[in-house]
Amino acid sequence: MKGKADIGLIGLAVMGQNLVLNMADHGFSVAVYNRTIEKVDEFLVGEAKGKSISGTHSIQELVASLQTPRRVMLMVKAGSAVDAVIEELLPFLEIGAIIIDGGNSFFKDTIRRQKYLEAKGLRFIGTGVSGGEEGARLGPSIMPGGSASAWPEIKSLFQAISAKVGPNNDIPCCDWVGSDGAGHFVKMVHNGIEYGDMQLISETYFLLKTLLKKSPPEMSSLFAEWNTGVLDSYLIGITADILQKRDEDTGTWLIDMILDKAGQKGTGVWTSQIALELGVPTPTLMEATVARAVSAQKKDRLAFAKQLGAPQTAGERVSEEFLKSLHDALYAAKMLCYAQGFQLMRAAATEYGWDLQYGSIAYLWRGGCIIRARFLERIKEAFDQQPDITNLIQAPYFSPTLLAAEQHLRDVVCVATRSGIPVPAFSSALAYFDALRTEVLPANMVQAQRDYFGAHTYERIDKEGVFHTEWIET
Repeated sequence: MKGKADIGLIGLAVMGQNLVLNMADHGFSVAVYNRTIEKVDEFLVGEAKGKSISGTHSIQELVASLQTPRRVMLMVKAGSAVDAVIEELLPFLEIGAIIIDGGNSFFKDTIRRQKYLEAKGLRFIGTGVSGGEEGARLGPSIMPGGSASAWPEIKSLFQAISAKVGPNNDIPCCDWVGSDGAGHFVKMVHNGIEYGDMQLISETYFLLKTLLKKSPPEMSSLFAEWNTGVLDSYLIGITADILQKRDEDTGTWLIDMILDKAGQKGTGVWTSQIALELGVPTPTLMEATVARAVSAQKKDRLAFAKQLGAPQTAGERVSEEFLKSLHDALYAAKMLCYAQGFQLMRAAATEYGWDLQYGSIAYLWRGGCIIRARFLERIKEAFDQQPDITNLIQAPYFSPTLLAAEQHLRDVVCVATRSGIPVPAFSSALAYFDALRTEVLPANMVQAQRDYFGAHTYERIDKEGVFHTEWIET
């Protein structure tokens, strides 16, 4: 490659390599660096061969190979590694250069890094990138935020490599999200919703398997059929694919050979922590995170099952009609899961001073990312019609759809409970929906208890003010 590169990228793991190839395919020249130098050389003689990609063997060489204003994208592990690479870059970057963090960094770290770098005359973008290996290669959803003046310098590149949606497949799933940590925050919420969505699908699979005794290929056909309607989404589609895959070693269905221990990388935990900090109810997102933690306790679960036995049930009998209830319950619960995520973003926008455009965010997620789904169009419509709506369950499409599916969701939770089958995501979605529509909750008793033991005071329904009671006569 001759001349200066358009952008530099540090970190040649799977996501980094695929983003570089994507950039090169769209006409951009890219210089790359990796701490393990051998990886650079292997990449250049492998998939990068013949493309507008050049390798460098040091940070200084990488920076020197870039046109100005220099743009350097980091695809390294979130945390201290990001700070370490930034410090390595600083001696070689000129005023106005742009550093882009494309990893799954915690948004508060992004806020801190932007302030630090802007004080040194540099610009910083913290961008969420979703879509996994395939998305990175063919077009991810990209959620940039940070130094606003840097956006025009990176916009054409990011929008070129992103996924495209719309009637003419020409609307990029990439747009400016907001200042400082907004981009990484929106990506974090995306991942929190992803946790909830995946847990709901896994609970649906488990009910089909245990109650309706469906085989993997039967379930695969069912999910494939559902994926042609309102449930159309990436996660439903890959579930259909997973359920028809055989294990090469045993010849049995691969899903039955996979240990029931789910991993996690932290974004679900972050989402739950921030929701608690901001006082926003996101029970389905939280329960999905808890469910992964419970699954990881495999040794304990085996011991408890042996000691306590399986749940004592009446052996719930269900018919094929249960499939209709399960379909509608899954759709309703998914809606409630997404509603929780958008409510969290609204609260964060107020807390951190972000001007988040919720309809645009829904469209950013319409293609390329893991939670892409047909009904994100409905979310965009809802915010286009009512930009100030506080919760999606109020929207013209969502409200009647949820009410129509309510009994199905209730039936699924009841059947699962009577059958001793844990469905924390379904249960929490229903409880959330019920609680939001209940005029009087038992929180008055909680307040009375708090006032009793801690003099925390309470408000009354019949007059203004804050009150305290001496509950025991002395």
